[in-house]
Amino acid sequence: MTGALPRGVYAAGMSIRVVLAEDSYLVREGVKLLLAELDDVELVAVVEDLDGLYAAVDEHNPDVVLTDIRMPPTGTDEGIRAAERLRESHPDTGVVVLSQYADASYALSLFDSGSQGRAYLLKERVGDIDQLHEAIRAVAAGGSVIDPKVVDSLVVARTSQPSSSLDRLTPRETEVLAEIAKGKNNSAIAGALFVTERAVEKHINSIFDKLDLSNEGDTHRRVQAVLVFLGAQSD
Repeated sequence: MTGALPRGVYAAGMSIRVVLAEDSYLVREGVKLLLAELDDVELVAVVEDLDGLYAAVDEHNPDVVLTDIRMPPTGTDEGIRAAERLRESHPDTGVVVLSQYADASYALSLFDSGSQGRAYLLKERVGDIDQLHEAIRAVAAGGSVIDPKVVDSLVVARTSQPSSSLDRLTPRETEVLAEIAKGKNNSAIAGALFVTERAVEKHINSIFDKLDLSNEGDTHRRVQAVLVFLGAQSD
């Protein structure tokens, strides 16, 4: 089984085993068709509610759970609650939450107990097989993904509001962090701010230090910095 190997390490021919939880028939069937196109993904179970999800995870011990944010029994935040519970009961299982809400509060709730192995994607992105595939692979390897539209819709509002949690950053560092939140890489940030990539790297390292993220991996530090940036809006 994949679970017998270190997270994110797959032997030749082995697939990422996925449980899909989605109560909408149309979305469920569409996602199934998309997953069938991925050679390195094996759909091991499909369920329609939270209890079914827990049972399927216990039975199959999947590498990744792909779940709707809202489903029976309450139709509120089942996907978020499942992600939180699975962090304790199945810590090596990654979770991709699919949502129709470009609202930072939902994403922040998902990442509240840590960003490792968690992704938040808007349902409108599901048709983009490459992005869905990237999210599945990322969480299977312990990485994190935040839908760019979730952060992009809040960046303008966030940059206009002061926040004590980011007071340690210089104005230029705040600008760099805003560009990171938009999902840009270092090269794109340099182009947007008319500075060199080396300058961007120095600013980012300073941001990590000031936000006490120096001991995290680079990918996780970028995600965590974005979470700090967005979370400050709700302070």
